[in-house]
Amino acid sequence: MEVGPPTEGATIMKPHRLARIAEVIREVASETILFELQDPRVKNVTVTRTEVSGDLQHAKVYVSVMGTLKEQQLCLYGLRHAAGFIQSKVASRLKTRFTPVIRFILDEGVKKSIEMTRLINEALASSAPAVEASSADGAAEEDATDS
Repeated sequence: MEVGPPTEGATIMKPHRLARIAEVIREVASETILFELQDPRVKNVTVTRTEVSGDLQHAKVYVSVMGTLKEQQLCLYGLRHAAGFIQSKVASRLKTRFTPVIRFILDEGVKKSIEMTRLINEALASSAPAVEASSADGAAEEDATDS
């Protein structure tokens, strides 16, 4: 089987163009969610990043949702319900032959970074009294040697 140049329908975008399109999708999705969606299920949402497939057929929109697990799931359900509306907004802005099918994915990165920060702060807080006590002992020893 010979491998030749890609057929006309299977064009692959250049990485910098994909990055630009992904950024436009991120902007339009976040503006639409923030200002135009009337769904009460969708709240406390931040669009963190987007990934677009090479053929522009699919786009993954990663969102961070503040709240409990139940609130996050309810918000994702609302976002998935509004995906067609958001996709139409993206289509009017992109002006490309294909409009990517948008899929919302919960981004756990923000949650993990908050948890990591909490753990670091706890570790620092638990080690701080030991450091202060040892420096206080050192100061007492210096005072004793000075006398």
